[in-house]
Amino acid sequence: MAAVAVALLASLSGCMPSDRSGDLTSATTTENGEAVGNVWTWQKAKAQTQAMELEISKLIPEDKVVKIDRGKTGILLSCSETQHNWNGATTVTLNKGTEPEPLVKAIEAHYQDSRFTIETDLDIVGDHRIQLRSPDTAENYIIVKDGPGTISIDSGSACFTLPEGEYPRGDF
Repeated sequence: MAAVAVALLASLSGCMPSDRSGDLTSATTTENGEAVGNVWTWQKAKAQTQAMELEISKLIPEDKVVKIDRGKTGILLSCSETQHNWNGATTVTLNKGTEPEPLVKAIEAHYQDSRFTIETDLDIVGDHRIQLRSPDTAENYIIVKDGPGTISIDSGSACFTLPEGEYPRGDF
């Protein structure tokens, strides 16, 4: 199921321009084209995205959670020829007998009037799935039942430019 989610993230990830001043994805450049100022690194993208995964997972009542397993690493996917985004996942294991779908729907309700647009559908096995998408960047979170007693939170950061010479493959 996680592989399907990563494939879905890859298909849905795309960099959208942002006109917000102070946006973490923006940077100014010198006359030589070198980035200066507010540059977003893969490390910052990962940290912000994982913090949001944790925020989402904390919406599940503590008495229903056995453990929260945040992936230590993720991968970079291409947004364009020059930009990438960080993608990772968190799995929430629920107490025995706890049904995930009402919790996924409660997360959806929580974000109704937020900075995200919300898309909902049914996954391949018919489970309710939500995607929280930033209207300004490629940042997105897919929340779905990931089997009996688990909820998966798959994530993608806003796009950023890797430093010249940094190879975008492997674990990040």
